[in-house]
Amino acid sequence: MAEEEKHHHHHLFHHKKEGEEENIVDEAAAHKYEKEEKHHKHLEKVGELGAAAAGAYALHEKHEAKKDPEHAHRHKIEEEIGASLAVGAGGFAVHEHHEKKEAKKEEEKAEGKHHHHLF
Repeated sequence: MAEEEKHHHHHLFHHKKEGEEENIVDEAAAHKYEKEEKHHKHLEKVGELGAAAAGAYALHEKHEAKKDPEHAHRHKIEEEIGASLAVGAGGFAVHEHHEKKEAKKEEEKAEGKHHHHLF
């Protein structure tokens, strides 16, 4: 009797029904895209922090230019460098945000969730 009993294995993303084949490939693909989405989310946060830090540095140098007129030219140049880095880091954060959204779409596609847009 124990040999005849069927064992049901529960998976995180997919519950197997009676007579249904297990689709391991889709689960692996969904996990891959989930991991990729997490990676892009992390890089997006890094870009945001970089933009904030570079912006703070630019503001600091702007203040220093006013406070130290003898070296004002140097501080203005460093302010511009900081501002440029802030813009670049912000652009990187936006890029990673779009990559994260794309990975999420791919994950949903791998899981079988499709969005049907009517308009």
